[in-house]
Amino acid sequence: MPRSSTCPGSRAHGQSTRGLPGEALLTPLFGPPPWRSLFHAALSEPGRHLAVTLLLLFGFLGLFGLAPMAQSRETHFAHHVEVADLPPEAQRTLTLIHNGGPFPYPRKDGSHFGNFEKSLPQQARTYYREYTVPTPGSRDRGPRRIIAGAGRSGDVATSGEYYYTDDHYHSFRRIRE
Repeated sequence: MPRSSTCPGSRAHGQSTRGLPGEALLTPLFGPPPWRSLFHAALSEPGRHLAVTLLLLFGFLGLFGLAPMAQSRETHFAHHVEVADLPPEAQRTLTLIHNGGPFPYPRKDGSHFGNFEKSLPQQARTYYREYTVPTPGSRDRGPRRIIAGAGRSGDVATSGEYYYTDDHYHSFRRIRE
């Protein structure tokens, strides 16, 4: 009985050596996989031109289409809280920020907040500062903070950009003054 090929692992005559494992077994039952024709079309000359055109198009959409979205995220933070709705300790901390202190944790209050989770609008690394909001009954600083942005003035006391978290940076609400 003649062999169809001398290459080890090759398939029987008429079957493609390309494709996923087991694909040759399913092809007689279900026909060629739907992605096969798309794959071969992409390898052809017109397919390559189409792929390059789509990549360029999506690239330009990304540059010009996402910039306004990033800007709108900075100006329209999704969750807000009024000053009057903050806990009394947060209201006192906000007053201390406006007055420049004194803060209950001078070694920590006013330190840089890195925004590593990217929960707040992206800014320069030193743009945000964090302040402790005392938590009644807590033996340490507790989970509550106010994050102050430097704003256009560069001064957190007058920037008007403040965010409150009561769950140690898992969620933020922009404070409306």
